[in-house]
Amino acid sequence: MDEMIYRLVAFTGFFIISFIAWSTGNKGQINKKTILGSIFLAWSIGVMTFWFPWTRTALEWLNNVLISVLQASQKGSIFLFGPLAIGPGEFLSDGTQSIGFVLALQVLPSVIFFSAIISLLYYLNVIQTCVNGFAKFFYKSMSLSGAESFSAAASIFFGIESSLTIRNYLDRMSQSELLTLITCMMSTVATTVMAVYVIALKEVFPQIAGHLISASIISIPCAILISKLSLPENESPQTLGSVPNDISEEIFTNNPIGINTKKPTNVMVVLMEGGALGVKLAISIATLLIIILGLQEIVDLILNLIPKIYGEPISINRIFGWIVWPFTLLIGLKPDEWEMGSKILGSRFIETEVSAYFQLAAIQSNQTQVFSLRSFTALIYSLCGFVHLASLGIFIGGLTAIIPSKAKEISILGLRGLWTAFLATLLTGSIAGALAYT
Repeated sequence: MDEMIYRLVAFTGFFIISFIAWSTGNKGQINKKTILGSIFLAWSIGVMTFWFPWTRTALEWLNNVLISVLQASQKGSIFLFGPLAIGPGEFLSDGTQSIGFVLALQVLPSVIFFSAIISLLYYLNVIQTCVNGFAKFFYKSMSLSGAESFSAAASIFFGIESSLTIRNYLDRMSQSELLTLITCMMSTVATTVMAVYVIALKEVFPQIAGHLISASIISIPCAILISKLSLPENESPQTLGSVPNDISEEIFTNNPIGINTKKPTNVMVVLMEGGALGVKLAISIATLLIIILGLQEIVDLILNLIPKIYGEPISINRIFGWIVWPFTLLIGLKPDEWEMGSKILGSRFIETEVSAYFQLAAIQSNQTQVFSLRSFTALIYSLCGFVHLASLGIFIGGLTAIIPSKAKEISILGLRGLWTAFLATLLTGSIAGALAYT
């Protein structure tokens, strides 16, 4: 009975969060087809994910495939780094034991491997086919403009690179379209970094890979719903009535996503180029964590000068935890889970979702689990997105570089995009909180 109450709270929370988006937005004339279509699509995907046996079987199969690929990627790491590349409690074939967890050597190599695999799928036209299919589906089901549909579809697979699929239209997009673009980019996760989250959680949540893919897809209609409630369309987008042929026919040509500069001559060249991009991405992740966590520690040292509250020192994560505390109720967490849930949700704004996922895994791996399976799933879905200050700088900087004529406009929309992306991921979490199995 208690579970049903909290499921109902999460269901109600979906609409409360949507109302918050509208009340903090421009309150213009909304497109009812887009709003109703995005709500229907988000819940339909959620129901299929959690309630339909055949969908759950498909997700389990996909999860097993991704886990197997991750395990295969470990072989090269072990060859290079030996026991440093295996996780705590694991042994090499010669009996050598792991020295413990080392993120740089046990997690980041998988990013390199996944980047190479994604490049191969691009070379084989698998990615283009998937993006085109999703784009047409989004266009018809949510009454979006053609440019919005393609950028939203690309966000499932890529980060800032998704904006490059519509680069010819960016400078002519309305403010509402640009906010939708930013919200979709920040409320989903790139396929290449998904491996990091899988490694963080696969021991405590074996089905994590399939659910991360599901979360990223559900986040698209949630992002569109939030962005269109926050900033309704009051212009006439250039691609409103159709999907431009030059997008659907030439998507990803001329190196828009940086996978290669010309058509590779063979598969090995593709894998090498993809791996090289993976190295850059892994270095970027490591650099980001070193800088952000270091700056956070400096801020915390300053905050420690303030008198303690309830016997605990003030920290930046604790402050953000207080700010997001009401939202832990809206995604269906129980009262005894609110404090820890708010700390994890709040920490993402500074420490990024990478650190938040590892924190969540560490807490849930304790002998006495803090979260129920349903609440744990809701948090996993809520954290699935680039909702942090570092990504805000990356996305604003990237878009400004593409369309410098709209630098001021993008900077303003970027700040709003951080807020709308946060609300969008909470919608995804509330769907999981209402539908997830216990």
